[in-house]
Amino acid sequence: MIVFAIESSCDETAAAVVRDQSEVLSSVVSSQIDTHKKFGGVVPEVASRLHVENISEVISQAIDQSGLGWDDIDLISVTQGPGLIGCLHVGVQAAKTLAMLYDKPLVGVNHLAGHIYANKLDTTLKFPLLALLVSGGNSELIYMKDETSFEILGETMDDAIGEAYDKVARVLDLGYPGGPKIDKLARAGKPVYSLPRPKAPGEYDFSFSGLKSGVLQFVKRMERQNQTWAVEDLAASFQETALEEIFTKVRKAIENHPELKQMIVGGGVSANSRLREKVKELAERYPQMEFNVPPMSCCTDNAAMIAIAGEIAYTNGCKADESLSADASLDLEDANQPA
Repeated sequence: MIVFAIESSCDETAAAVVRDQSEVLSSVVSSQIDTHKKFGGVVPEVASRLHVENISEVISQAIDQSGLGWDDIDLISVTQGPGLIGCLHVGVQAAKTLAMLYDKPLVGVNHLAGHIYANKLDTTLKFPLLALLVSGGNSELIYMKDETSFEILGETMDDAIGEAYDKVARVLDLGYPGGPKIDKLARAGKPVYSLPRPKAPGEYDFSFSGLKSGVLQFVKRMERQNQTWAVEDLAASFQETALEEIFTKVRKAIENHPELKQMIVGGGVSANSRLREKVKELAERYPQMEFNVPPMSCCTDNAAMIAIAGEIAYTNGCKADESLSADASLDLEDANQPA
């Protein structure tokens, strides 16, 4: 099956053509990061307008670079949610138009499922598996007994980890996006400062707001006392504390589910160098399992992952028509459920 996919859930306008869930024939991403830098974060109204401006060109480039024509496309897949509602609408309307124009079947998919399935571009998924989703909008620990089921074991109670990175970067005056900047600084520092360990009520749930506040209080306290501090060490201290909050729960989930065969990671924060190191440490600690982090090109939002999610959903009986609409709070546990 050859799938044409569109992704527009946040600040990337993306389109891709993928054959048989594994061969990426084209993948085009138009990023809005330079525009949103001046605002210190994504402005939904601005992002929506830029999607409108970019979507036609991105679609044209994706089909041209694939070397195929519309007659060769078997399915149109689009991110239905979750995400910014205005941004999602642009992609959904474009996909519905293409499906109608070229008489192609259409399916709307869950953006988070796409991040999970991005691992298929790098490895074969082995079930049951544990999926860790870490991004600017989501932090979730998911148990998958098979390719089409999602059981959320734990999730963030407040900020997602990527959001916490951005807010701490703002405190440190590092600019947007904060994740790569803190990661780079942390590699040059040491986690020598004591910061509050996040606390969440659930066994596998996460919390990062207290840690974010702890960084702000640390900076203000140092300023009041006219004490010097190293930004590299503070970045390393924040990052190590935040990631240990996640990996403490990951280790607990692995030990409580001895039947697991694999752990995979998805989402923009999976590009973080320290997170990747900690996954390698898990692989050494639990040799009975396989561990995978997707290629760097598939960590951030892209449409190739939406193509894979689309084929899986469609072959599982999911389909859409002209009534398809964006859903900003689409539930991952409802993904792959036939209409």
